[in-house]
Amino acid sequence: MSQTPKLSTAPRVDTGKGAARRDRRAGNVPAVLYGHGTDPKHLLLPNLALAAILRNGGVNAVIDLDIDGESQLALTRQVDVHATRDYIQHVDLLIVRRGEKVIVEVPIVVEGEPGPAGGLVVQDASAVEIEADALSIPEHLVASIEGLEPVANIFAGDLELPAGVTLVSPADLLVASVNESKAAAEPTEDEEAAGEAEAAE
Repeated sequence: MSQTPKLSTAPRVDTGKGAARRDRRAGNVPAVLYGHGTDPKHLLLPNLALAAILRNGGVNAVIDLDIDGESQLALTRQVDVHATRDYIQHVDLLIVRRGEKVIVEVPIVVEGEPGPAGGLVVQDASAVEIEADALSIPEHLVASIEGLEPVANIFAGDLELPAGVTLVSPADLLVASVNESKAAAEPTEDEEAAGEAEAAE
């Protein structure tokens, strides 16, 4: 992340479901900030600004919080979104420091087209765990299937990682595969007839 987005905060005085609903109606998202042995802080974050940061920075966005006039870096650890109304209900934030490494789960994006033989592309894992500098977490990792012929597998250990990033998930975790398509795998009627004729002979 080239520039850490800034976000103003307000203390969350009242807790509970009723208070949370009132806060959300007022355009705020309830949040809790914890980590580094500090007592948890209950905060309110502006909904629209937070949503924009998460859209641009991904699920592992690092935010520069303004708390009572003091700056505090925080990593979005968990974002709870309403199942049907698609709004942010609550956010867990982890205190981080510049130069600190963190372990996070990063999404995998499958890119490319299989080779001339084609094939059925299956994404077997949607994310992997990595360790990276808190301010240099990649938004996603790419699993390239470009030119692969059936049957081919891509494992977590095959993923290309940015400098300074190490893999935490098992290297043999299956990420994506190119398999024979159902049409290619199943014999046609003519092939079945030919096979039966050979068996009869």
